[in-house]
Amino acid sequence: MKACLKTPLRKMIIGSLALIAAPAAQARPVVVEMFTSLACSSCPPADSLLAILAKNPNILPLSLNITYWNNAAFSDPDALQAATDRQAWYAGLTNTQDVYTPEAVVDGTTQLVGSDSAKLTAAIATAQAAPAGDILITLTNAPMLTLKIGPGTGNATIWLFGYDSKHTNHIGGGENGGTTISEVNVVKSITNLGTWTGLQIALTMSHPAGQHLAAILQTPTGAVLGAKAE
Repeated sequence: MKACLKTPLRKMIIGSLALIAAPAAQARPVVVEMFTSLACSSCPPADSLLAILAKNPNILPLSLNITYWNNAAFSDPDALQAATDRQAWYAGLTNTQDVYTPEAVVDGTTQLVGSDSAKLTAAIATAQAAPAGDILITLTNAPMLTLKIGPGTGNATIWLFGYDSKHTNHIGGGENGGTTISEVNVVKSITNLGTWTGLQIALTMSHPAGQHLAAILQTPTGAVLGAKAE
């Protein structure tokens, strides 16, 4: 289902999004995935919130542009089928097939309207106070990409995201026709690298699409056990 929800931007507390500080015990960033579309008129406020989050080193924000808003009027050049599939997976975790934009998923477990700055701030703070895990992840990219994980306890999927720092697009049609929209940390590739079972592992591979990389270790329930950006 396409449901382009309209929630006002809460200007009074935007500053708090950039100032959230991680507890000393947590080394990894909180992961914020924003499911969005350049074709959705309710998404620009959420995109602006994500840009604020990108300034905070304690948060790993990712913009995942979905495909189901693409139509004859306008097709999002950053839309990624893997992003659409990932949002559907999150919906399945809550026993629904309903999806919408903008949607934020915080640390893999809290799903909310992406333009609701108050709830987004609260969800990030909750994730920082009680992270599901903090498994050590290292990324080295010279000349091949080397990813090292663990050791630790758990069973999780290893996800590798390639993303670009910023895209600015002029929208030629549809709900946002005639406007120019900027998005940060735009995901260009999502790769499932298999299962981590608690043992220390090292993987070597070519660099996927995207200027930058992020590795996320995620349980079958969505909980993030580790995250690292490069």
